[in-house]
Amino acid sequence: MDTLFMACLIGGIIYAIVSVIFGDWLGQMFDGILDFLSIDGPSFLQPMTIVGGITVFGGAGLLLAKYSDLSNPVIILFAIIIAVVTAVAVFFLYVRPMENSENSIAFTMQSLGGTLGEVLVPIPVNGYGEVLVKVGAGFTNQIAASFENEPISTGAKIVVVEVRNSVLYVSEVNL
Repeated sequence: MDTLFMACLIGGIIYAIVSVIFGDWLGQMFDGILDFLSIDGPSFLQPMTIVGGITVFGGAGLLLAKYSDLSNPVIILFAIIIAVVTAVAVFFLYVRPMENSENSIAFTMQSLGGTLGEVLVPIPVNGYGEVLVKVGAGFTNQIAASFENEPISTGAKIVVVEVRNSVLYVSEVNL
């Protein structure tokens, strides 16, 4: 039994080291040849969850065999339970939040309504200027006009009131 537990533990550790250190390099080197190994299915079947569970199974089995007086079938049962609980915890505490945290730099003009910004090119009464508004983790420059038909000078803080025909209609904000 010790051989099985040790193989699972060492195999999981080697997989973790190789994937962390050489993962990107190997992926680029083989240029998608190993894509057939990817699992397209439920998200809980991620390699991190599965290999993490196998590694914990090996470690828990070794510890239970060494420090308890339990029989081999009971040790295997407890090691499986510990591995499943750990794999579920890894999935819900790491894998799933990471799937949900993917950011997109894409935005729509309509999503800019209500955002704060700053005037880069002054906006005349009946004309257009340029504003800098924050979008996600970055900024974007957009054409703007005054919503209230009042001039807005360079450096003024603004809020986007409305978006029409790809033009931001802004008002000056006094914070």
